[in-house]
Amino acid sequence: MSILQIKKLVKNFGGLTAVDHVSFEVEKGEIFGLIGPNGSGKTTIFNLINQYYPVSDGKIYFNGEEITHNKTFEIARLGIGRTFQVVKPLKRLTVEENVMAAAFAKQATFAGARKVAGEVIDFCRLNDVAQIKAGSLPIGGRKRLEIARALATKPELLLLDETAAGLNPTEVDEAIEIIKAIRSELGVTIIIVEHIMKVIMTISDRIHVIAYGETITEGSPEEVAKNPQVIEAYLGSDYNKGAQSDA
Repeated sequence: MSILQIKKLVKNFGGLTAVDHVSFEVEKGEIFGLIGPNGSGKTTIFNLINQYYPVSDGKIYFNGEEITHNKTFEIARLGIGRTFQVVKPLKRLTVEENVMAAAFAKQATFAGARKVAGEVIDFCRLNDVAQIKAGSLPIGGRKRLEIARALATKPELLLLDETAAGLNPTEVDEAIEIIKAIRSELGVTIIIVEHIMKVIMTISDRIHVIAYGETITEGSPEEVAKNPQVIEAYLGSDYNKGAQSDA
């Protein structure tokens, strides 16, 4: 059963078409990868889903309900959470306070928000830094805090935008484990935009590829990795040679 349906989605910025009639469906419980070269429209699609940008044309459905023109806060309350490429925590607040602020999207009381924050902080392995000011965290900690803040809104669908960017190899492995656990332990469906192929190819059930705002192909990680158009537009010939040598 589909949790999200994107139908012929279009976004125009003046004379530039950033997203050009893109369509896909995401099934409940899957991890759905969205990849493409820089500037291909991936983050713009996220911004359209949660109405950070208004849709120029096309329709978006969440759990069978059209949300194309809903307000951002309404979409969050319906159950769509997201992270951002450039993480901007509330620097003067602690990690716990940052997560609590996000929890108020659905929690009406201080006690309720604090309880949710504690659960999410534990899940994201942030206990050791819970009382540290968010502004003092290194990039790895900030990225994990970004996930925690999104999870605190109790989403059914989570949009992860370059969660592993800027992380060292150990932190990338830890990010992969957390993303897997979000699906397996919390039951949250995930759409992930990511440039690190180790992440996207390891965790995705299906991958949708776009370039210049248009769909190239969609399929399993194996199918996508072997697609000549994808290799040319995004992965590069070196990746394909490496995949063949590993086989």
